[in-house]
Amino acid sequence: MVLSDRDIKAALKEKRIVVAPAPDLKTQLGTCSLDLRLGNIFRVFDHSRYPYIDPARRDYSNEITKKVVIKNGEDFIMQPGDFVLAMTLERVRLPNNMMGRLEGRSSLGRIGIVVHSTASIFDAGWDGHCVLELGNLGKMAVKLTPGMRICAMSFEELKSEVETPYVKKKNSKYKIQKEPTESKFHEDKK
Repeated sequence: MVLSDRDIKAALKEKRIVVAPAPDLKTQLGTCSLDLRLGNIFRVFDHSRYPYIDPARRDYSNEITKKVVIKNGEDFIMQPGDFVLAMTLERVRLPNNMMGRLEGRSSLGRIGIVVHSTASIFDAGWDGHCVLELGNLGKMAVKLTPGMRICAMSFEELKSEVETPYVKKKNSKYKIQKEPTESKFHEDKK
């Protein structure tokens, strides 16, 4: 069952869903989702240093991207064709019987900004800042401002609690993220 605006408000009040900093429900609450805002930390791919990425090997030691921190009052400009990792300002914690689904905002999609290339599901028991896989599919550069509403998360209750919440799984690669991290595909068991 997807939570409605009433259900989301109740889950926030009961602290079943925890969002910090607390959202402004007047501007961030939709009919069945909660808008999340853009954080100020990005990972930009340094495509001129390597001819390709081999996701099965980890021999770059965080060298395929560089961390960019945007200062208060500054903007991040996404050029056409850019792909960067970003994160939400809010940290989200989900209970063990609920998953989140992250979607882009239509208003940004209409100017070419996509929020995720594949990773839209946040497992039950998730805790952390949501990492965004931002792309500019448009023909013009787009200014992104930290603090702007960038995406929407909907919440779906599961029929029962999961056996192992995401934060307790031994092979959870992205738990309790505080900033965007590069792919950890190389950690997958073959």
